[in-house]
Amino acid sequence: MVTPSVPELKPSSRLLLGPGPSMVHPRVLRAMSTPLLGHLDPEFLVIMNEVQAMLRAVFQTENAFTIAISGTGSAGMEAALVNVVEPGDTVVVGVNGVFGTRLADIVGRCGGNLVKLEAPWGQVFPPERIEEALKKEGKVKAVAVVHAETSTGAQQPLDGLGKLCHDRGALLVVDAVTSLGGLPVEVDRQEIDVCYSGTQKCLSCPPGLAPLTLSPRALEVVKARKHKVQSWYLDLSMIADYWAEGKRAYHHTAPISMVYALRESLRIVLEEGLAARFARHRRHSAALMAGLGELGCTPNAAEGHRLPSLNCVKTPPGVEEAPIRKALLTGADIEIGGGLGPLVGKVWRIGLMGESARQEHVLAVLAALEQALAGAGRSVKPGEALAAAAATYAA
Repeated sequence: MVTPSVPELKPSSRLLLGPGPSMVHPRVLRAMSTPLLGHLDPEFLVIMNEVQAMLRAVFQTENAFTIAISGTGSAGMEAALVNVVEPGDTVVVGVNGVFGTRLADIVGRCGGNLVKLEAPWGQVFPPERIEEALKKEGKVKAVAVVHAETSTGAQQPLDGLGKLCHDRGALLVVDAVTSLGGLPVEVDRQEIDVCYSGTQKCLSCPPGLAPLTLSPRALEVVKARKHKVQSWYLDLSMIADYWAEGKRAYHHTAPISMVYALRESLRIVLEEGLAARFARHRRHSAALMAGLGELGCTPNAAEGHRLPSLNCVKTPPGVEEAPIRKALLTGADIEIGGGLGPLVGKVWRIGLMGESARQEHVLAVLAALEQALAGAGRSVKPGEALAAAAATYAA
């Protein structure tokens, strides 16, 4: 057997402005290089407590059950559903993009009775539509919506949904993967029962953990299950004992370095302050969208429902989008995303999440797009997109 010769790891230095992961603060990278502790070491248990307390602050909740699932945001999605949905349970899912589609798929895998509400990719669900489904179906276990649909750039309004669900005896499950830390989630005020996220988006931490919080109402549902959770690894009744102060029962070996990283990224979020952080995301998104408008791009999501953290725009008429993205990556070391599903070849998805949401990054991607479009034969006035962004910043 020939031993392979593998060179030293030297990845390119990229500006990450795609749908995730986002740029990571040097403090977070340093935290990951901190020497390991055992996952049941008393010092590590203190770190877990600190992470829980800071996650509550970012989720804006008092929920005792607020943890970080060992796995990416998709593990958070699966944990959220497999623990509350049992065979035969009716679950209403809003499907207006890739991640609503995944929620619906998981409900089916749980043996749930799926009620799929569909909307064009880029649109959202008015409360009346959800209320109508709840009235029609009668007994509904849960309603699941995506707060920030990464595939379309649409932001689902949450006001009133929690009360609407509770009045009908249903739980509200919210996907906040691309919103937590970048725009308000407000778990308690919105009466959200199950909310999950990922570390690699607005929290600007490497992928590998999924913040998750459950209301007391949701915990009662989990405790009252008649069937075992179909996933042993994601069974919250067992994971809870590992995160519960005073118990700390062994369930699995936590990714120690990732917990260090999340702890530091949460410290950075709270040092900045949630209100200031949300305002920063809005400010840079407005400047980016102004510049993209000068390049002939139009927003994919409807007015009033656009994400500041993930800016999804239709490409200029007649432009083949993939070569432009390739030109940005190879010529400027800038990553942006293309479309998924029915939006393949039609949109660019530019993430301004956490550390990626900076003025210098907005100006860099606009300048690179101007150059790439000119190189592709498009008539582009040099500096026009940059001037539009600058004017927005000045305003």
